[in-house]
Amino acid sequence: MKIKALYSLVLLFVTTSLYAQDTLPNFSVKNAGNNRIVIGWNNQFENIRQISIQRSFDSLKNYKTILTVADPTTPQNGFVDTKATNDHMFYRLYILLDKGVYLFSDAKKPVLDTAKVEEREPFKPAVDTPVVLVDSLGRVIDTISKVNKKPVVPSFVPSKYIYTYKDGYVRISLPDDPAKKYLIKFFDADNNLLFELKDFTDRSFKLEKSNFYKAGWYFFELYENGELLEKHKFLLTKDF
Repeated sequence: MKIKALYSLVLLFVTTSLYAQDTLPNFSVKNAGNNRIVIGWNNQFENIRQISIQRSFDSLKNYKTILTVADPTTPQNGFVDTKATNDHMFYRLYILLDKGVYLFSDAKKPVLDTAKVEEREPFKPAVDTPVVLVDSLGRVIDTISKVNKKPVVPSFVPSKYIYTYKDGYVRISLPDDPAKKYLIKFFDADNNLLFELKDFTDRSFKLEKSNFYKAGWYFFELYENGELLEKHKFLLTKDF
């Protein structure tokens, strides 16, 4: 009976830990290169009122708010920080709930994102892996092949090429290589083609929000020299 009770307790702990990954107050911080720090999270709070991203040289103090999210209730959201002094600063989230209740996330430093663009599948659920539980005496209690039948939803990670900035505009940031030609196609939430950009020479510019008519999710396809480089999406918020 004691072994069974211990097994149940440890199973509950592991299940809770897996579901908490990258879900508020947890979040992900990735170094995407080219002075881009990508912050992303999932939101399951129903009574959330504000989310602010804060940055500091120190993990404990001197934090400054770099962005307050326009719509904190969005289930998946993120931000690309291009103004950090270096790539090993600390980030945390300030989260405000109903009735003045607030909390801070743990502080995190960026981890290098080594995934290749063509191998990215940011919306694919994570695959459950076997978990071996060991008690305090070092004995193996059991092996769990699946902790929970529900898929673990990965946090939203914005594109490092096309993303919404804190001013609300859609930013385009491409490698500065004159030998490469780019084509970008934009789609609405129903996969209808809105417009496309081609034969442009600037590698860093922004698009007026009026090109997208209203707030919501938009999808895009980015082609490099005729080959698909990335398929992704971005969010235009309600203060649009």
